[in-house]
Amino acid sequence: MLNTQTLLLAHHGTAGALLAEALAFDLAVPGQTRIVHLLVVPDLWAGMQGDDWLNNASTRDTFGSYVEGLLEKDVAEQLRALQARCAERGIAYKSVARYGDPAECLIETAQQEGATLAVIGPPRPKGKPGYRSRMNLELLVRKLAVPLIVANHPQ
Repeated sequence: MLNTQTLLLAHHGTAGALLAEALAFDLAVPGQTRIVHLLVVPDLWAGMQGDDWLNNASTRDTFGSYVEGLLEKDVAEQLRALQARCAERGIAYKSVARYGDPAECLIETAQQEGATLAVIGPPRPKGKPGYRSRMNLELLVRKLAVPLIVANHPQ
């Protein structure tokens, strides 16, 4: 039997993350499970400056602030939405937003939050539209100290 007392859910609003969410809700026990929602802004965004078309520092700074604002808004929306869905099901909720490498953030958060289980979404299939976030599964298998479940795409 899986220990679902503190379930770490990596979720950033993609189709794969929604599959992980559905699996987490199937595993969670209302009144007993706490879902720790980990939303990682991958460090690949650090280089988004638009240098190829922005021709001065002021314009680059303005563009950078714009991108940061969009990311902050998206993160806040994702956190509120999942918090509401947990509340509807009687599941305790905590959010953790991080910036960095997704696998490293998941490993660190699992340890810091005392996770007993981690759930992530599957890789996006080739040819499907959307954001392709890369999770380093080899690193997770080597360093994650709790069971990891990867949700499947429906057949």
